[in-house]
Amino acid sequence: MEDKKTKQMSTPSRREFLKASGLAATSFFIVPRHVLGKGYIAPSDKLNIAGIGVGGKGRSDLASFAKSPNVNIVALCDVDDRQAVTSRENFPKAKYYKDFREMLQKEHKNIDACSISTPDNTHAVATLAAMQLGKHVYTQKPLTHDIYEARILGQAAKKYKVITQMGNQGGSGNGVRRMQEIYNSGIIGKVDKVLCWTNRPVWPQAIPSDIVDPIPKELDFDLWLGPSPKVGYNKSYHPWNWRGWWPYGTGALGDMACHIMDPVYRILPILYPSSVECSVGGTWTFTLREKDNNPDWTPFTTSIHLDYPRNDGEGNIKVSWYDGGILPELPEELLPGETFGNSDGGVLFIGSKGKLMADCYGANPRLLPLKENDIINVPETLARVPNEDHYLQWVNACIDGYGKGITSSPFEYAAPFTESILIGNLALRSWMSRDNPTAQRNADKYMGRKKLYWDAENMKVTNYDNANQFVKRAYREGWELKL
Repeated sequence: MEDKKTKQMSTPSRREFLKASGLAATSFFIVPRHVLGKGYIAPSDKLNIAGIGVGGKGRSDLASFAKSPNVNIVALCDVDDRQAVTSRENFPKAKYYKDFREMLQKEHKNIDACSISTPDNTHAVATLAAMQLGKHVYTQKPLTHDIYEARILGQAAKKYKVITQMGNQGGSGNGVRRMQEIYNSGIIGKVDKVLCWTNRPVWPQAIPSDIVDPIPKELDFDLWLGPSPKVGYNKSYHPWNWRGWWPYGTGALGDMACHIMDPVYRILPILYPSSVECSVGGTWTFTLREKDNNPDWTPFTTSIHLDYPRNDGEGNIKVSWYDGGILPELPEELLPGETFGNSDGGVLFIGSKGKLMADCYGANPRLLPLKENDIINVPETLARVPNEDHYLQWVNACIDGYGKGITSSPFEYAAPFTESILIGNLALRSWMSRDNPTAQRNADKYMGRKKLYWDAENMKVTNYDNANQFVKRAYREGWELKL
């Protein structure tokens, strides 16, 4: 485990430091294990974790980390005391804060690592602040709210040399590894098309936001807003329903693509798309009332099509996404009564020789038609993550230290993956953007409804400049993202 003394280089573990300094031989500082009892883990050998956002998913994340005997939960932070109740009960010795910046300032000497599970709008600022103090980080998916933020965290992972993991648990699953083995075997041939779908959104959407509700006394709403513009409190924002609002969430794509598209990005030879196009269903039509056109609402239903150049130069791969109850056409190899993915969604690789389908998280991969799975003979060639435990893998990697510990979704992988996904949201927001509010014709009013061409190196749409406002948002003063 690393006790970081510098942002730039890996330092010895506490145990190695004590040994090198001659303190390990002094029983006053270290009590021999055989005296303490078999199986005892000295406090100096434990990973001290702080939680930023400890309700909802943050609560279950901390509980998962705490299953390891090598973990201490030493600090908790949440802007809403109501959301923090269970975690504070589970970890009564942990110090509690509302502002993660105050927590990091006061507790940084006691913290080795941070778990970040806030709304999407605060992911990047909290994660980067922890990394700049040399803390290992586990950040929930999607890694960031904006494309620019994903690029910054990818750079930060290289600069600060800490152990990182994005919270897309399927990345440590056996399913995606089995998919890789099947793909590598050549059974389905060359893949040039992939279909992805989800049942999201499953939260209320298009709620009027002109109502200002009283702020609950337990909630620091200004801290909850974080980098987002200052607005009046609306009870539809918090908790959980923030996913349906662009200033705070990333919609159905941001919520689920890091789970469903992980096999696509992990297995196929792609990095960034060269173009993206979409369509949106729901309230965003020319004929509805003016007050129903709220640019902060995420859509009810979308389809998104990303065109990826193959890294091997052998053409392109088209990846299509569907949500809000819209599904791709059922493959003809799927017989009546056979399920298409699972209730949360799925992914279908379409190859020149066959098709490979999996559920959400890349689970339960199977060839189509299903009878092909009775005769498949593809050996296991990839190492599995023990118990498919995404959390314990990160804990162990932190203890091993930078350069030794391995995670399934380090930011070197998760950042470009997230960036790639958020290009889809850039297309959605461009589709909804009205360039000419006084126009009488739909085609003249919504100029962003076109295929957008993406310059990945410069993080820029080249054929519709108005779309570039969604690459990097404006930050409230005091919340800027600085590498």
